[in-house]
Amino acid sequence: MGYEFASLLTDMVDVSKGETDLKPETKYALKKIDQKVHLQVFVTPTCPYCPKAVSLTHKFAIEGESITADMIEVTEFPHLVNRYGVLGVPKIIINEKFSLEGAVPEEEILSQITKAIHKSV
Repeated sequence: MGYEFASLLTDMVDVSKGETDLKPETKYALKKIDQKVHLQVFVTPTCPYCPKAVSLTHKFAIEGESITADMIEVTEFPHLVNRYGVLGVPKIIINEKFSLEGAVPEEEILSQITKAIHKSV
């Protein structure tokens, strides 16, 4: 399971509490999103930065009713790796069109989600 086991445990705690430790302004912005947002986080078991990206996107999904988030292990889904041109991890794909690479803060993910929503309208 590598580093990703920590993400699973964090998700279990957040879901059981029904809330996350995202910033209040992020939670507020997520509650206002009324369009479907699909986040896909590409990871490897040996990446020390991937669990944070996975946890953040899952927290977004917990807080935002219109948001779903998936963790995708690159060696198990090579067709998706090729489809999205994944060359490094973590890589976050937003609505199959927009992407972020690396360990990015919650503000950047929110900003990119907002851009993705406005460009898809």
